[in-house]
Amino acid sequence: MGKERLPCSHPVMRGIQFIEWAGLSIIVIAIIVAIYQEVELVIDKRKVELHDILLLFIYLEVITMVALYLTSGKLPVRYPIYIAIVAIARFIILDLKDMDSKDVIWFSVSMLILTLAALVLRFGSKKYPYDERID
Repeated sequence: MGKERLPCSHPVMRGIQFIEWAGLSIIVIAIIVAIYQEVELVIDKRKVELHDILLLFIYLEVITMVALYLTSGKLPVRYPIYIAIVAIARFIILDLKDMDSKDVIWFSVSMLILTLAALVLRFGSKKYPYDERID
């Protein structure tokens, strides 16, 4: 016996979709404000550094993730993994002077684990494609 699903036109589903849209809109607005603030800081110091570029890259990746979700209704798990890898790289770049060698090794290992996880997910999605039917 199949599970009953609410149609997309049902008021509860429309309410959930509105909340989802509103939440994603708030995220995009917050990212746009953050990008503006970061660019303003770069202009004030009249110097662009690698950590500034990496931070802007993280912001753009999150916007891309939101756009992908809005257009396809799907969110690949790999995107947050990519964002985490860049965030760890940025953290290492920013705080390398204050880290001891063990910290650098642990952060590098975490990046390696995340990279391997992304590879496994990519391989799995190609080798075992997701069945579009929801059972």
